Amino acid sequence: MIIRPASVLLLVLTCSTALAQDMPLTQVLLPGQGWELVGSGYKFTEGPAVDDKGNVFFTDIPNNRIHRIDAVTGKVGVFATETARTNGLMFGSDGLLYGCRNGDRQVVAYAADASHTVIADNLPCNDLVVTSDGRLFVTDPANGKVWHIDDKRKKRVVAEGIHPNGVILWPGQGTLVVTERNEPHLWTYRVEADGSLSHRERYYLPLRMLPGRERPGSDGMTVDAAGRLYVTTYAGVQMFDPTGRMGGVIHKPQRGSLANVVFGGPRLDLMYVTAGDKVFRRKTKVRGAPYFLKPRAGSR
Repeated sequence: MIIRPASVLLLVLTCSTALAQDMPLTQVLLPGQGWELVGSGYKFTEGPAVDDKGNVFFTDIPNNRIHRIDAVTGKVGVFATETARTNGLMFGSDGLLYGCRNGDRQVVAYAADASHTVIADNLPCNDLVVTSDGRLFVTDPANGKVWHIDDKRKKRVVAEGIHPNGVILWPGQGTLVVTERNEPHLWTYRVEADGSLSHRERYYLPLRMLPGRERPGSDGMTVDAAGRLYVTTYAGVQMFDPTGRMGGVIHKPQRGSLANVVFGGPRLDLMYVTAGDKVFRRKTKVRGAPYFLKPRAGSR
């Protein structure tokens, strides 16, 4: 069941006491635990996605490959080749790996054998999120649009007038969050029953900027089970609590911007980031909240 709040403001006002309290990075990071290199030698990594066993998949866009990180061993292998510059990825509750196949202007679903089925055609896409009931929201930066693909595979524009980049849902799937690389905030929308979006709000602000930069470079996002949101930026992984307050910035594992973030591993407590030619991870106190897991009662 998808929970549909009345508005972003109402959600903030009705958060429980536990969710409304300050949530600093000390509640997320483990003492003595830093970034660990998972893999290197790629051209540009993006789109990390976790399956129901905790395995993490990511794309190497220029090399037209999707890689798989084993949840138990941590070893990296090739899952698919000739992927037409696939970018954003996410698993659905059906076990399929959905991806933005940019070179073909398609949204596709990869099966376990790496074969793919076209979900939507003629769609220049960048990133996507898959709801627990199999619908998709897809960003189209080239045309300044966000698309909705329903369970019958019909697509339509549900938001425009921004330059959308990353996209994620709150754990209860009633609110969609979209990034714009050049804006000092993120956008939130209420998800209506038919997949349309309403009540657009500037939220999660202000994003931290690196000295000398006028843009945050906000890109991919993920959420944890408590409703915190994590967004990759030039400054690092910026964490916000469920009320939209800044909780802190997790430093980058290397120079350069980060592209995306996801929680993986058998317990979903390993934070993975794609960082240019490398992928890193670190153990945390918190767990991710993929949408193929049943949302908690009362979650937003």
